[in-house]
Amino acid sequence: MAESTKTATLTIDGQSYDLPIYSGSVGPDVIDIRKLYGETGLFTYDPGFTSTAACDSTITYIDGGKGELLHRGYPIDQLAGKSHYLEVCYLLLYGELPSPEQLEDFESRVTNHTMLHEQMMNFFRGFRRDAHPMAVMVGVVGAMSAFYHDSTDISDPWQREVASIRLIAKMPTIAAMAYKYTIGQPFVYPRNDIDYASNFLRMCFAVPAEDYQVNPILSRAMDRIFTLHADHEQNASTSTVRLASSSGANPFACIAAGVACLWGPAHGGANQACLEMLQEIGSVDRIPEYIARAKDKDDPFRLMGFGHRVYKNFDPRAKVMKQSADEVLDLLGVENNPVLQVAKELEAAALADPYFADKKLFPNVDFYSGIILEAMGFPTSMFTPIFALSRTVGWISQWKEMISDPQMKIGRPRQLYQGETLRDYTDIENR
Repeated sequence: MAESTKTATLTIDGQSYDLPIYSGSVGPDVIDIRKLYGETGLFTYDPGFTSTAACDSTITYIDGGKGELLHRGYPIDQLAGKSHYLEVCYLLLYGELPSPEQLEDFESRVTNHTMLHEQMMNFFRGFRRDAHPMAVMVGVVGAMSAFYHDSTDISDPWQREVASIRLIAKMPTIAAMAYKYTIGQPFVYPRNDIDYASNFLRMCFAVPAEDYQVNPILSRAMDRIFTLHADHEQNASTSTVRLASSSGANPFACIAAGVACLWGPAHGGANQACLEMLQEIGSVDRIPEYIARAKDKDDPFRLMGFGHRVYKNFDPRAKVMKQSADEVLDLLGVENNPVLQVAKELEAAALADPYFADKKLFPNVDFYSGIILEAMGFPTSMFTPIFALSRTVGWISQWKEMISDPQMKIGRPRQLYQGETLRDYTDIENR
């Protein structure tokens, strides 16, 4: 961390305290309150940590007002338009875009670690057939620490590297097998002669009875979904991974904690909620009714997939995702899919309505990714697992950064206690 050049003065009951101010390379300055409790006996109060920086990082930067998302300084639209997922993984993990030789080596290491330990197949069969794929993923990812003992020592840089590659490589296999298990089809093993996104699609949709050829348009759309969800700064699941890792937990347990947090509908379930909304609307002729309901502040209905909590202008990922959505829908068509018909008409109606433009409620990445995944044939239960495998590299990058930080200490949030004060125990016969 750079030296503080400014201070903030906090005055409490006439007593003044000087607090250091630090400046990042971009973004708001931060007031250092680490010594606040020791000097004043007071905590700060910030539910949701909306005004608290819990770490310093060099990985991802978001400016919601500008609609800006940078990975290691590179705009997300450039990365998604010119690069591919594994190249972005390398960038997030190591800080720079790879040379051709570095990328070839990295892709080879990932490709050759995609298979799971064969005994893990028995672990899948311990779940009920109707288990949600995210429940399976939480269990299987956490169980990796029971199978890969040679990459759980977080104090060993080489073991951290091996764990990172294993997680990036095996997460698509785990997600695809969770899907296959819930639909009663046999597992499809990964292949080393096709790319990362195509391999995932093949593991999800191939069957042993016939050959499966991955359409390059669908593969590219899948790769963009992975890329656009690779990292998103200090969100709930990333903060969960960091908090879990602060205790010294092994990397597989930390990533499983991230998967569990991502499962929440307010986080990773947004694109599923969007598709469920489209299914609720049901037909194109009902769109005006739901547009009117969305404008009515007394109506609980909200347009899912429009606007974003972080981006106050527009979601920079949405433009790239819209391009993929258009390509996929042109390829697969929407004529026989009422949900996709509603999606296209709802997008057009909302973009043409000044109400939504004035409130900057533009379609976001969840709206378009949900449309793509629905068109590809994924059930909504698989949307969040796909998000989880996409975000794994972000979690790992943040985990590795935290483990290497000399300032790291176990997370211990404080509280504003409002319960009973000290009182004596009453024997049961006197209550």
